[in-house]
Amino acid sequence: MKLNIVLKRSIYLMFAMATLGSLTSCQPDTIGEGNGLTDTNVDATFTITPVAGKTNTYQLSAQTQSVISSKWDIGDGLYIGKMDEEISLPDAGTYQIKHVAIGRGGAENTTTQEIVVATSDPLKGNLVQGGTFADATDHAKWTVMNLSPSGAAKWTFKTGSATINSNGGWSQEAIYQAIDVVKDKEYKIDMLVSSQNGSDETWFEVYAGTTVPVLGVEYKDNKVMGLSTWDGCAKAAFSGKLSVVGCVKNDSGSISNVVKFSQTGKIYLVIRSGGNVFTSSGITIAKVELRGV
Repeated sequence: MKLNIVLKRSIYLMFAMATLGSLTSCQPDTIGEGNGLTDTNVDATFTITPVAGKTNTYQLSAQTQSVISSKWDIGDGLYIGKMDEEISLPDAGTYQIKHVAIGRGGAENTTTQEIVVATSDPLKGNLVQGGTFADATDHAKWTVMNLSPSGAAKWTFKTGSATINSNGGWSQEAIYQAIDVVKDKEYKIDMLVSSQNGSDETWFEVYAGTTVPVLGVEYKDNKVMGLSTWDGCAKAAFSGKLSVVGCVKNDSGSISNVVKFSQTGKIYLVIRSGGNVFTSSGITIAKVELRGV
């Protein structure tokens, strides 16, 4: 009886050691050789199809074999999207459409295709002049509105963007331009915003009002959207569309970038920013848009 127990224990021990050896032999000798669960050859190809009945609208369709998820870049930076993504390109121009396919184990591959848009959409064309800040001509479309005697807050125009910097102390500055709109028509306002560092006691606000801006007077007519450390955004580095990364409610008490006006005529798109502990890298904007819905 005692001998039988000893033999069984020996058999169990030998089986465990053999199993362990088998598992060990299946592991890669060096990091990076993989474990068989990572698909390093994930196929990122996709097709582009114009959508019937819609102006400058396209269906992007990724091939789905071994693809877990997709990221797209249509010119505004990468975002997580669907494998079948419908996009609108209202402005005439040449667009590089990038697709990042994500496969097993998180492996990624990228492909790019080009779309040439011959004519702008007359209903959804961008009404903002100089919104891309491409050159001095674009920069001249904006009026700088100094709001602090100290001059500690300052907008700087660059090729492709504009940046607000401040030494803090509650200083602020705005830029604006006049835009013609139509009564009761809906419009969407948006822009790319980014900062490499966070702030404290800082605001970045966008207005679309009928009141004419006055130098030295804080603009407050029809707040639409923005960033605010009191509301929980801009406390850390950020980058993306203001409609996505922003957290400021409009004057109606909701978060929305859609606006409508009670009369046809001029409105003033005003971007005002400042604060007490302002990000050292500044807040940068690009691709400012106001489009019909």
